[in-house]
Amino acid sequence: MNVAAPREASERELLHRRSVARLVAVQALYQIEFGGGRPDEVIAEFVDHRFGAEIDGARLGEADADFFRALVRGGAGRQDELDALLKGSLSKAREPSRLDGILRALLRAAAFELLARKDVPARVVIAEYLDVAHAFFTGPEPKLVNGVLDNLARHLRPSEIT
Repeated sequence: MNVAAPREASERELLHRRSVARLVAVQALYQIEFGGGRPDEVIAEFVDHRFGAEIDGARLGEADADFFRALVRGGAGRQDELDALLKGSLSKAREPSRLDGILRALLRAAAFELLARKDVPARVVIAEYLDVAHAFFTGPEPKLVNGVLDNLARHLRPSEIT
């Protein structure tokens, strides 16, 4: 029988909670942009009512609330800076403002994490948001996310991307 050590189990739980935080941060950033709510109001709504909720018949699980708050505050508070970074990583024919709203929210959250959360390796950020993209999209969007984030990581964290 293969039983994980308590430390390994707690590390896996933290990683899962961060994955959930990323997913709900994208939803919160979308709500802020299109619902007109202030970041702290939307954060409170998510923490109080949506963490651990059931979505489409599946239980979401608990999110790392502090990580979620940081992503939402950073994604909303540094929106212009993040959009400028994203514009440099998108093809010339695309503008962040012309992207699907969920896709734009996802890319802003990921760009913020690459820019400000040096404690998270760039490859982890890319892989995590690629998973989030697959949760929202069945078309070509995940491929776009992968390309944009890889390009952005090469710009922001060149020593991590070879």
